[in-house]
Amino acid sequence: MAKEYTMQPLVNLAHQRNDACTRRVGQLNQQQLLAQNKLDALLEYRKDYQIRFQQLAASGVDQDTLNNFQDFIKRLDDAIAQQKAATNLIRDAVQIERVKRETSQRTMQSFDTLAQRHYDGERRVQDKIEQRSQDEYTGRMFAQKTMRNNEKQ
Repeated sequence: MAKEYTMQPLVNLAHQRNDACTRRVGQLNQQQLLAQNKLDALLEYRKDYQIRFQQLAASGVDQDTLNNFQDFIKRLDDAIAQQKAATNLIRDAVQIERVKRETSQRTMQSFDTLAQRHYDGERRVQDKIEQRSQDEYTGRMFAQKTMRNNEKQ
């Protein structure tokens, strides 16, 4: 019977931590995608609004309307700046979490290697025990056969 690997709880913990890191990277990737989509939409909206502003200014409008357009574009620019900052923060978090995941993968692989070495060693011990038992059985059978042959003669 093979001995239980005493470090198995650590192997399990390493797998759990790696799974958690992988899930976190996936979540952050999704957040990054959503943040980038929002930024792209704001940039597109600003471009469209700028075109409308230029068309309106070219056709001649009153000063209040121009001021309203300019104020709105300023607010759009502020929103774009905030969204860029949020997108950059999420991108940085993704990079940090990827490094953590890589570290957890290396740790998990190290524990898996140690566990495999343990199980391989245990298997070799069991193979030797079985071989010794088989050799003893074969030796007894040969001795009994030899004794029977000697008794017959």
